[in-house]
Amino acid sequence: MFKSELIDQIAAQAEISKATAAKALNAMIDSVVATVAKGDTVVLPGFGTFKSTKRAARTGRHPQTGEALKIAASTVPKFTAGTIFKKEVATTKKKKKK
Repeated sequence: MFKSELIDQIAAQAEISKATAAKALNAMIDSVVATVAKGDTVVLPGFGTFKSTKRAARTGRHPQTGEALKIAASTVPKFTAGTIFKKEVATTKKKKKK
């Protein structure tokens, strides 16, 4: 699903215009990004948790030459799915396999 399709679904389910749904979705995304960038955590019960984690420096390999490369430490975003989200995905997959 692409962002435009998500906006269409939000608009239909909330019975609002697509423009309003787009503004709401963009505001939510901007808020999550800004909060996680500050180092805080965003918890949406049942859906999941957005947070930042530190990745330690490590040694990698150049895929073509095999030469060792130093990969710098970094801070990366992380999403962990919530219990309700996990259960729904697991239930949906079981239904499709039958």
